[in-house]
Amino acid sequence: MFENIIKNITRFISITPEEEKTFADLLACQSFPKKTVLLREGEICQFEGYIQKGCLRMYCLDDDGTEVTLLFAIEDWWISDIASFQEQKPSKVYIETLEDSEIYMLNPATKEKLLQEVPKFERVFRMLVQRNLATLQSRLVNTISKTASDRYLEFIKVYPSIPQRVAQYYIASYLGVSKEFVSTIRKRLASKEK
Repeated sequence: MFENIIKNITRFISITPEEEKTFADLLACQSFPKKTVLLREGEICQFEGYIQKGCLRMYCLDDDGTEVTLLFAIEDWWISDIASFQEQKPSKVYIETLEDSEIYMLNPATKEKLLQEVPKFERVFRMLVQRNLATLQSRLVNTISKTASDRYLEFIKVYPSIPQRVAQYYIASYLGVSKEFVSTIRKRLASKEK
C-alpha cells in the first residue's frame, strides 16, 4: 500500500523497516472526489500531501476574482501551502482536486512526531522544498523571458500528461494566456505531427 511513497522517500534517504513502519503509521490515507477543495484562501493549511492517485491544482484569485493556476500536481508529487503549513498562518491559495484522488497526508503534529522519531526525514523535506523552489524559479524565468508559445512548449515538456487530464482553461490560466490561444497552439502542434 505504501510502496510508491516509500520509493519517493528513499530517493533522498535510506530507511530501516522500523523507520518505514513509523512513517507509515503516521500517514493518513484519504480519498477525495473530483472538485474537492482541500484548502481555501484564509484557512490554515493542515497538511503536506503525497499524491498516490489523481491530479490537483493550486490557484489564487486575482483582484478581479479570476482564478490563476499556480501549479499542477499529479501522482508521485507532494502538495501543500508550505508557508501556511510551516507558519500556521492563513493561506493565500486554494488547493483543489481535478480528478478523484488518493493522498497520503501528514498534519503538523504527525510531521513533527516523524521528525522527532526519525530525524533523517528532515533531509527529505528540505530536498522537497528545494525542488519546489527550483520549479518556481524556473517558472518565473520562463514567464518573464519566453513567449507564450515557448511557455506552452515548456509546459508540455514538464507536464506531458496534464493536457489530456485537465481542461484547457486551467492550462491557459497557468500560462497567463487565453483558452483560445491554447486551443490554437495545440491545433498547430497537432498539424505539425501529421
